[in-house]
Amino acid sequence: MKITRHLLRPAAAFAMLAAAAALAQQPPAARPDARLSTAPKNVVTVDRIVAVVNDEVITQNELAERTRLVAGQLQRGGGQLPPPDTLQRQVLERMINDLVQVQLAKETGVRIDEAVVEKTIQRIADDNNMSMTTFRQTLERDGVRYARFREDMRNELILARLREREVENAVVVTDAEVETELARAAKERGGDTEYQLQHVLVLVPQQATPEQIEARRKRALQALSELRKGTTFAEISATYSDAPDALQGGNLGWRAAGRLPTLFLDALEKLQPGEVSDILRSPNGFHIVKLLEKRGKDKAAAITQTHTRHILIRTKEGVSDSDARDRLARLRERIAAGEDFAELARVHSEDGTATKGGDLGWISPGETVPEFERAMNALRDGEMSPPVQSPFGWHVVQVLGRRSEQVSDERKKLAARQTVRSRKADEAFQDWLRQTRDRAFVENRLDER
Repeated sequence: MKITRHLLRPAAAFAMLAAAAALAQQPPAARPDARLSTAPKNVVTVDRIVAVVNDEVITQNELAERTRLVAGQLQRGGGQLPPPDTLQRQVLERMINDLVQVQLAKETGVRIDEAVVEKTIQRIADDNNMSMTTFRQTLERDGVRYARFREDMRNELILARLREREVENAVVVTDAEVETELARAAKERGGDTEYQLQHVLVLVPQQATPEQIEARRKRALQALSELRKGTTFAEISATYSDAPDALQGGNLGWRAAGRLPTLFLDALEKLQPGEVSDILRSPNGFHIVKLLEKRGKDKAAAITQTHTRHILIRTKEGVSDSDARDRLARLRERIAAGEDFAELARVHSEDGTATKGGDLGWISPGETVPEFERAMNALRDGEMSPPVQSPFGWHVVQVLGRRSEQVSDERKKLAARQTVRSRKADEAFQDWLRQTRDRAFVENRLDER
């Protein structure tokens, strides 16, 4: 079951959800959680707290449930499982990081509407040719609680919105950086190259002592030594990496050269597919990268433009978020019942497109704010979104069509700007996540008995 296909941005916990759904396709005898459930049948396990995160806790049962899902994912990826205690520690670290972020999101007012969660899950069910009833029964029949699945989905949508607000919307790209990127792409062969990578990150805490830095360096060296002895990258990532994608084999997917740090590019130039780099040092810690494959980009590649229209209700004095959202929801219901979108946009939309029936024309990637673009990209032709929040207010978005266009010089500049923005956002997120975790009160009780 392809859980992540229509999600708006990849995130570590979504792959765990993918593992949960895929588990439903396996017969009981083939399931990978047997080695993690060795207690006799007549023994009742009493739940206990394994971590305290600010004013919330993570329990042993929650950790065991998540660990089973991750174990299934790793095994289906062909990797060998690390020792159970190592895997549990890694999963617990991911759960702590996620909970820290979810808490911050709640404290600062990040919310996800019920309609958005329902629409996302419905799309997943549709992707797998299942009704919602069948999808839910399949999950629960095979040990994946629907309530947990739904809550994890909500949290990941919250984390995506939090990342946009705290990191991506704060990234500034200057014209000078754009020109530098264009020059680099024109001059360097790497500008027309994409790399498929796996990655291990051993984090170094802020203001670390020399002893702490040396300990982390030795951990990275141990990971590299085991890789060169033949241990799979997925197992090493799950055992040693502190990156958010550690439990997904450290897979970064395909990355254009412009989206990669110079540190990585310098190492990749010396590697052949299948080879692993030496230890790389950055301000965040120690890295190991593995080159899986590289390919040239089509210089004449087209971009996909989307013909979009919307209705915008701004929040302002006397109009709260809830008021704006509810007003849009009512307008959407009227459109779904047969009223004309353009006519309602002319009457109700609060931006310059109102006179054109809300028509934004053909939009290229990067021309709108991330929240709007993300909602737009998730829609099929003719489909209409639920109310979507952006820095401008609340929108209902409808996609009218899509087309491919050749890249002009202006579009190349826009693409370069997006490349620089993505690279800076990736780097900023790692730094922000580390600082957010450092500010939280975390007590790890996993080893207490």
